[in-house]
Amino acid sequence: MKKLEEYVLTIPDFPEPGIMFRDITSVIQDPDGLKLAVDGLVKAAGDVSYDLVVGPESRGFIFGVPVAYLTGKGFVPVRKKGKLPRETVSVKYDLEYGQAEIEMHKDAVKPGQKVLIVDDLMATGGSAEAAAKLVEAEGGEVVKMLFVMELAGLEGRKKLAKYNVDSLIIYPGK
Repeated sequence: MKKLEEYVLTIPDFPEPGIMFRDITSVIQDPDGLKLAVDGLVKAAGDVSYDLVVGPESRGFIFGVPVAYLTGKGFVPVRKKGKLPRETVSVKYDLEYGQAEIEMHKDAVKPGQKVLIVDDLMATGGSAEAAAKLVEAEGGEVVKMLFVMELAGLEGRKKLAKYNVDSLIIYPGK
Protein backbone atom coordinates (compact mmCIF):
# COMPACT_ATOMS: atom_id res chain seq x y z
CA MET A 1 0.00 0.00 0.00
CA LYS A 2 1.19 3.52 -0.79
CA LYS A 3 1.93 6.13 1.86
CA LEU A 4 -0.63 8.91 2.36
CA GLU A 5 1.65 11.56 0.84
CA GLU A 6 1.82 9.54 -2.39
CA TYR A 7 -1.91 10.24 -2.93
CA VAL A 8 -1.42 14.02 -2.75
CA LEU A 9 -0.91 15.61 -6.15
CA THR A 10 1.26 18.70 -6.25
CA ILE A 11 0.38 21.29 -8.88
CA PRO A 12 3.16 23.83 -9.47
CA ASP A 13 2.33 27.50 -9.97
CA PHE A 14 -1.31 27.25 -8.85
CA PRO A 15 -3.09 29.54 -8.16
CA GLU A 16 -0.11 31.80 -8.90
CA PRO A 17 3.55 31.43 -9.90
CA GLY A 18 5.78 30.05 -7.17
CA ILE A 19 2.99 28.27 -5.26
CA MET A 20 3.09 24.48 -4.95
CA PHE A 21 -0.61 23.59 -4.53
CA ARG A 22 -1.20 20.38 -2.55
CA ASP A 23 -4.41 18.82 -3.90
CA ILE A 24 -6.45 16.96 -1.27
CA THR A 25 -9.04 15.84 -3.84
CA SER A 26 -6.58 13.26 -5.17
CA VAL A 27 -6.52 11.73 -1.68
CA ILE A 28 -10.28 11.54 -1.16
CA GLN A 29 -11.15 10.27 -4.64
CA ASP A 30 -9.10 7.13 -4.05
CA PRO A 31 -10.62 4.74 -1.50
CA ASP A 32 -7.19 3.72 -0.19
CA GLY A 33 -6.07 7.34 0.13
CA LEU A 34 -9.26 8.31 1.95
CA LYS A 35 -8.92 5.33 4.29
CA LEU A 36 -5.30 6.18 5.05
CA ALA A 37 -6.22 9.80 5.83
CA VAL A 38 -9.20 9.03 8.06
CA ASP A 39 -7.49 6.14 9.85
CA GLY A 40 -4.40 8.32 10.28
CA LEU A 41 -6.46 11.08 11.90
CA VAL A 42 -8.15 8.63 14.27
CA LYS A 43 -4.76 7.20 15.21
CA ALA A 44 -3.27 10.70 15.65
CA ALA A 45 -6.07 11.55 18.11
CA GLY A 46 -4.48 8.84 20.22
CA ASP A 47 -5.72 8.55 23.75
CA VAL A 48 -6.90 12.18 23.94
CA SER A 49 -10.33 12.24 25.56
CA TYR A 50 -12.94 14.31 23.67
CA ASP A 51 -16.71 14.62 23.41
CA LEU A 52 -17.15 16.22 19.99
CA VAL A 53 -15.40 16.66 16.67
CA VAL A 54 -15.55 20.14 15.15
CA GLY A 55 -14.78 20.62 11.46
CA PRO A 56 -14.56 23.88 9.51
CA GLU A 57 -16.29 24.19 6.15
CA SER A 58 -15.81 22.48 3.83
CA ARG A 59 -13.00 19.96 3.90
CA GLY A 60 -13.16 19.76 7.68
CA PHE A 61 -16.55 18.14 7.07
CA ILE A 62 -14.99 15.55 4.74
CA PHE A 63 -12.49 14.40 7.37
CA GLY A 64 -14.25 15.31 10.62
CA VAL A 65 -17.46 13.37 10.04
CA PRO A 66 -15.79 9.96 9.49
CA VAL A 67 -13.50 10.57 12.48
CA ALA A 68 -16.57 11.33 14.62
CA TYR A 69 -18.39 8.28 13.26
CA LEU A 70 -15.50 5.89 13.84
CA THR A 71 -14.94 7.14 17.39
CA GLY A 72 -18.61 7.33 18.39
CA LYS A 73 -18.67 11.11 18.81
CA GLY A 74 -20.92 13.87 17.52
CA PHE A 75 -19.86 16.28 14.79
CA VAL A 76 -20.25 20.07 14.86
CA PRO A 77 -19.94 21.99 11.58
CA VAL A 78 -18.31 25.41 11.52
CA ARG A 79 -19.71 27.32 8.54
CA LYS A 80 -19.28 30.55 6.68
CA LYS A 81 -21.49 33.30 8.07
CA GLY A 82 -25.16 33.06 7.09
CA LYS A 83 -25.29 29.31 6.38
CA LEU A 84 -26.68 28.00 9.69
CA PRO A 85 -30.42 28.22 10.48
CA ARG A 86 -30.45 28.62 14.26
CA GLU A 87 -28.90 31.11 16.65
CA THR A 88 -25.15 31.24 16.13
CA VAL A 89 -21.91 32.54 17.58
CA SER A 90 -19.43 33.98 15.11
CA VAL A 91 -15.86 35.18 14.87
CA LYS A 92 -13.96 37.16 12.26
CA TYR A 93 -10.40 36.30 11.31
CA ASP A 94 -7.79 37.70 8.97
CA LEU A 95 -7.06 36.29 5.55
CA GLU A 96 -4.08 37.17 3.39
CA TYR A 97 -6.17 39.91 1.74
CA GLY A 98 -9.12 40.82 3.94
CA GLN A 99 -11.24 39.06 6.54
CA ALA A 100 -13.60 36.12 6.77
CA GLU A 101 -16.27 35.25 9.31
CA ILE A 102 -17.28 31.80 10.49
CA GLU A 103 -19.97 30.62 12.86
CA MET A 104 -21.46 27.62 14.61
CA HIS A 105 -24.77 27.01 16.34
CA LYS A 106 -24.82 28.59 19.78
CA ASP A 107 -25.98 25.34 21.41
CA ALA A 108 -23.52 23.06 19.56
CA VAL A 109 -20.83 22.97 22.24
CA LYS A 110 -21.77 22.81 25.90
CA PRO A 111 -19.63 24.26 28.71
CA GLY A 112 -16.98 21.77 29.75
CA GLN A 113 -17.14 19.65 26.59
CA LYS A 114 -13.80 18.58 25.17
CA VAL A 115 -13.38 19.17 21.45
CA LEU A 116 -11.18 17.74 18.71
CA ILE A 117 -10.84 20.08 15.71
CA VAL A 118 -10.23 18.29 12.39
CA ASP A 119 -9.40 19.91 9.05
CA ASP A 120 -7.61 19.09 5.83
CA LEU A 121 -4.90 21.76 5.86
CA MET A 122 -3.06 24.02 8.27
CA ALA A 123 -1.53 26.98 6.48
CA THR A 124 -1.40 30.20 8.52
CA GLY A 125 -3.57 28.72 11.28
CA GLY A 126 -6.18 31.48 11.05
CA SER A 127 -9.25 29.38 10.38
CA ALA A 128 -8.30 26.78 13.00
CA GLU A 129 -7.70 29.50 15.58
CA ALA A 130 -11.08 31.05 14.71
CA ALA A 131 -12.81 27.66 15.12
CA ALA A 132 -11.11 27.26 18.51
CA LYS A 133 -12.34 30.71 19.57
CA LEU A 134 -15.91 29.66 18.76
CA VAL A 135 -15.56 26.51 20.87
CA GLU A 136 -14.02 28.44 23.75
CA ALA A 137 -16.64 31.20 23.57
CA GLU A 138 -19.24 28.54 24.40
CA GLY A 139 -17.20 27.13 27.29
CA GLY A 140 -15.73 24.18 25.41
CA GLU A 141 -12.11 23.08 25.61
CA VAL A 142 -10.05 22.35 22.50
CA VAL A 143 -8.00 19.30 23.47
CA LYS A 144 -6.36 18.71 20.08
CA MET A 145 -6.26 19.95 16.48
CA LEU A 146 -5.61 17.49 13.67
CA PHE A 147 -4.77 18.21 10.04
CA VAL A 148 -4.17 15.95 7.08
CA MET A 149 -1.54 18.36 5.69
CA GLU A 150 0.50 21.24 7.03
CA LEU A 151 2.41 23.91 5.12
CA ALA A 152 5.15 24.54 7.68
CA GLY A 153 6.56 27.51 5.75
CA LEU A 154 3.43 29.53 6.58
CA GLU A 155 4.11 29.04 10.32
CA GLY A 156 0.57 28.18 11.41
CA ARG A 157 1.93 26.36 14.45
CA LYS A 158 3.06 29.70 15.88
CA LYS A 159 -0.52 30.99 15.83
CA LEU A 160 -1.74 27.71 17.35
CA ALA A 161 1.11 27.37 19.88
CA LYS A 162 -1.23 27.06 22.88
CA TYR A 163 -2.96 24.00 21.33
CA ASN A 164 -1.99 20.36 20.92
CA VAL A 165 -1.51 20.19 17.12
CA ASP A 166 -0.71 17.23 14.90
CA SER A 167 -0.52 16.82 11.12
CA LEU A 168 -0.27 13.61 9.09
CA ILE A 169 1.91 15.21 6.39
CA ILE A 170 4.15 18.23 6.88
CA TYR A 171 5.46 20.08 3.83
CA PRO A 172 8.40 22.39 4.56
CA GLY A 173 7.40 25.18 2.16
CA LYS A 174 4.36 27.26 1.43
